[in-house]
Parts: sequence; structure tokens; C-alpha cells
Amino acid sequence: MQNIESKLQDSKIQDSRIIVALDYANNASALNLVNQLDPSLCKLKVGKELFTVAGPQFVEQLISKDFKVFLDLKFHDIPNTVAKACEAASNLGVWMLNVHASGGSAMMQAAMEGVSKSKHTPYLIAVTVLTSMNQTSLSEIGIDTSIEDQVLKLAKLTQTSGLHGAVCSAQEAQILRRQLGKEFCLVTPGIRPKLGNGQVNQDDQSRVVTPADALNNGASYLVIGRPITQAISPLKVLEAIAAECLAATSLLA
Repeated sequence: MQNIESKLQDSKIQDSRIIVALDYANNASALNLVNQLDPSLCKLKVGKELFTVAGPQFVEQLISKDFKVFLDLKFHDIPNTVAKACEAASNLGVWMLNVHASGGSAMMQAAMEGVSKSKHTPYLIAVTVLTSMNQTSLSEIGIDTSIEDQVLKLAKLTQTSGLHGAVCSAQEAQILRRQLGKEFCLVTPGIRPKLGNGQVNQDDQSRVVTPADALNNGASYLVIGRPITQAISPLKVLEAIAAECLAATSLLA
């Protein structure tokens, strides 16, 4: 059996599966965390709140620190507007960005065209059903199919629109992997490591899964926020999760 240090050394050679969500209200707090992390062990996600406060320059600052950045702005607008937004976001040098699949195929195809015009081509993925939603909240907006059916429908639309992958709950990753093939990228929020008592803290997510189970279900990348960002020692938690991910992927190999 490899010890944790050896496993981590192996994980630094591979593409990290972990995306740390920088859910902060200002760039100073976010940078305080970033400076404690290792870019060989994780990527970073910048969402609406932080991007609105800190702007494009902050994203470029993270990239200059050798971190790959997932710009999580979930564009959803008329096709021309989304295309221009995706081109501008791509030109920042981000590794990944996203749109809402519910914007439809014309919008997603325009988004892909915008990405293709940039200086480099990041991953472009689409959000299916937000992991904070449950069957009741889905019904409230007039969708009476099951969450699983809606996720699969939108993920298939995303794939046929030419995008690289989708955001989904790890609970749906298994069926999507089976239906959409091994090359389709699946990014899964709602990841929560087990606590000391063996339980999982759901926070405000309705559909959560542990890192190992998410990878076993077919997830490509895991979005993890509070378990790392609110930890006393964020790097130690990141290292432990990275070792768990490596062990899980080794079993899958």
C-alpha cells in the first residue's frame, strides 16, 4: 500500500480532478485561501459573486499563479450575446466556462462559436439542473418530469450542440456516463467528504455525494467548496481529498 505522501506525488503527475470553489465576497479573502493551495492538486472556480467584485483582472491573477480557472458565470441569454460573452471569457485564458443548457441548442452552438474565435479553446460545458434543486422546485417552474429525466434530456442536448460536457449532480453521473460515452466531460458540484462520524454534511445542497463515489459514478471533475475553504488547514484537507480521488481512480483503472 502506498502512503499518502507517495499517493500525492502520483496525483501531481496526473490531471487534478478537484476544483475548489472560491465562494468569497472579495478578492482578498479568496487570495488568502489561494495562497495556501497547491496548483498541482486543484483547479479553481470563480463564480458570479467573486467575479462581480474582483473582475477579469482577478481571474488573470489566478492564472498567473499557475492555477487553471473554471469561470462559472452560467451564461443564459440570446445567442449573439452569449457568443460574445464566451469569446471574451475565453480570451482571459480560462480553462473552463459554462452556459445554461436550458438556453437551447441555438444558444449553445453560438457559445461554442464564440469560444472557437478566442485565442485558445477552453472547455465549454452546460448546466443541466442545479444541484440545489429537488423535485418540488423543478415542478414549481413547470417541469413535471423527474430530475433524472430532465438532466439526461439537457445533457443530450448539450452533447448534440457540440459542447464538451455538462454540470450535473454526481448522483446522475452514472447514467450520463453510460448514455453519453467516456469522452463527455461531467463536472459535479455537491461533493462532500465524509465527516469523522461517517456522515455527510449536505449544507444547502439537495443532492450530495462523496468524492470517491462521484468518481465511481463517472464524474470527470469534482467541485468542492466549504469542506476546503472553511477548513482550519485547507491544504491538508485538499491533500486528503486528492489522495482519496487517486485511490478511487486507481481502482477504476
